Amino acid sequence: MSMEDLSSVLWRERDLLELLLFKLEVEQLVLAGGRSHWLPAAAREIEAVLAEIREVELLRSVRVDELAEEIGLDPNPSLSQIAEASPEPWKTLWLDHRESFATVAAQITEMSQSNRVLLTAGYQAAQATLLSLTERAPTYDAAGAVGTLTRTGLVDRSL
Repeated sequence: MSMEDLSSVLWRERDLLELLLFKLEVEQLVLAGGRSHWLPAAAREIEAVLAEIREVELLRSVRVDELAEEIGLDPNPSLSQIAEASPEPWKTLWLDHRESFATVAAQITEMSQSNRVLLTAGYQAAQATLLSLTERAPTYDAAGAVGTLTRTGLVDRSL
């Protein structure tokens, strides 16, 4: 029965990882579209999925250890080790799960890095805009050295 239990948990984890990838893509669309007012909602949704993933990872750890004991493996084996110790069709199923996890993990990493770049660019653009509204903003001269640009009359401070 442990193989069926572990399989169910792994399917749930795969679904959640794909949902996380979807939520990260939504966040990317929000960032790329300049719709920053939706960013907190997108971040909350990502955090909710991450919390669910943490819960399922705990359950997976328990199920893996139960199955490891049942099939004579040391605690905390990898899916590859479980596959090697399992008969067909389970062996193929465990290897399929392993491949799917590796693929979606790479996609999540790539999407997260891309979103981080967009967030950083957005922060830098906002910072540059705010600096341009002050009377003295850092800038570069013709030689590439850091200088200060003095702006006058850009913002009426008497309001």
